[in-house]
Amino acid sequence: MKKVLVPLAPGFEEVEALTVVDILRRAGAEVTLAGTIDGPITGRNKIKVLADTGLDNAFPADYDMIVLPGGAVGAENLKKDPRVKQAVERLNQKGRFVAAICAAPAVLSAFGVLKGKTITSHFSVRSELKTERISEGRVVTDGNIITSQGPGTAMEFAFKLVEALFGPEKAAEVNKGVLARF
Repeated sequence: MKKVLVPLAPGFEEVEALTVVDILRRAGAEVTLAGTIDGPITGRNKIKVLADTGLDNAFPADYDMIVLPGGAVGAENLKKDPRVKQAVERLNQKGRFVAAICAAPAVLSAFGVLKGKTITSHFSVRSELKTERISEGRVVTDGNIITSQGPGTAMEFAFKLVEALFGPEKAAEVNKGVLARF
């Protein structure tokens, strides 16, 4: 079974986080929604979500992928959390998938994992990115790094994550019930 870690910080973008969790679980991934704080976590639009566990309890599981949801405040909170940095660095060093959407590619940039990669992000954080190659693509994959632009691209992003972990056949199978365009 493929294991995915989704760290959740206050101010996260609900559409980006929950779409990813939903689609990956439909595909059969074991997704751990790990809160950076205890108790319910309030998203950008004041929706409260109870994580599966705290981030401290999510280790030392051997994950196949980490996905950072965006939201300007949520991404800043992820960037400030040394546990998130440690998880991203550990998985990147192992060549595992590291994914981020919206403002979260700026978190990956701050952690130093985007050097030489072609990526995309929400336009609001482009000035924070330290990579030479910025794409206007809605979802961009470069090696083990997968990035996307924002809430409107969350479904495409989620299906790209399924493809990365399980292949295009599984993405098509999951989509039979979802009816997404990607």
